[in-house]
Amino acid sequence: MSLVARYASDAAFATILSVQSFNPRSGNFKKPKRENQTVTVGRVEDVPPNRGATVELSNGAELALYNIAGEFYAIENFCPHKGAPLADGHLCGHMVECDWHGWRFDVRTGECVTNRGSVETYEVIIEDGLIKIRV
Repeated sequence: MSLVARYASDAAFATILSVQSFNPRSGNFKKPKRENQTVTVGRVEDVPPNRGATVELSNGAELALYNIAGEFYAIENFCPHKGAPLADGHLCGHMVECDWHGWRFDVRTGECVTNRGSVETYEVIIEDGLIKIRV
């Protein structure tokens, strides 16, 4: 597991992972499988307030992690429309907007507020300054 230091508002930095096409009909190939496990993904200070970050799990699955005024939320990282990474989207309050086509999701519930559908949400636990996510 590693917290990839890609923050949506840090336009000067880019991390390019392997580029693969996304076919929404075949499902999100990097969506974490529910295993009822808690994984430690980093420290609270790793994700500045009002920012998002990509969390890459040891099996290659990814989550989008957000710090909104000290409250942490995790959702699956890829937009169900065309597969854009939601951790790189524009964050405004509890809404993240997909950079590619403007779909907006509430990071608390995963609900898409611009179209039908949703993304999975994952419980975030803060313990002794560590960020843990139940997958």
